[in-house]
Amino acid sequence: MFETARSRVQTWITAGAGSIAALFVAGLMGAFGALPAHAPPQLPLDVAVDAGRWRIKPIRAYVSHADVHGVPLKPGQKALVLEADLTNRTAQSDKAYFNVFRPEGLAVPEGPPMIALTRDSTLAPELHPGMTERMAYVWPLAGDAKIPAAIGFVVTAEIFKPRDNLYGAPGWFNPYRLGTVTLPVADVGTGS
Repeated sequence: MFETARSRVQTWITAGAGSIAALFVAGLMGAFGALPAHAPPQLPLDVAVDAGRWRIKPIRAYVSHADVHGVPLKPGQKALVLEADLTNRTAQSDKAYFNVFRPEGLAVPEGPPMIALTRDSTLAPELHPGMTERMAYVWPLAGDAKIPAAIGFVVTAEIFKPRDNLYGAPGWFNPYRLGTVTLPVADVGTGS
């Protein structure tokens, strides 16, 4: 009987200490969770940056009031254009670059932008491994849309996993905000 009572007291003390420790840890986690999140870094303009499966180097941003790189505009529209050098870092041809850039603080149409090669206006081509191509990201906008003098473009990257959790196959997963690149926006008038 003495061993049973002693065992029960030890259990209550252990459970109480564990509960207190759990409450302390939960309180600390809540306090740190309430801290403001760090802003993603500002990415440099003068060097290429690895963004998961792509190496990127933004070149320039501008507004076009006419068809640009084979992307037709409707009457009364203009386009925000971002030209960037993209290099496929994978071992196979790919065109999963639609979500790499997104203008920040500007109302653009839902869905992916139109993307074309600047050298021949091919729309949405596959990029070959290790080959750098200059791409034009084109977002059609209303003709009266206000465009700031400089725009931040959010850069989204992915993580390579040699084996995913579902199929055990390799691939690029978990898109995340790598940072922001800010470019001045020129107005090229009737096209580039």
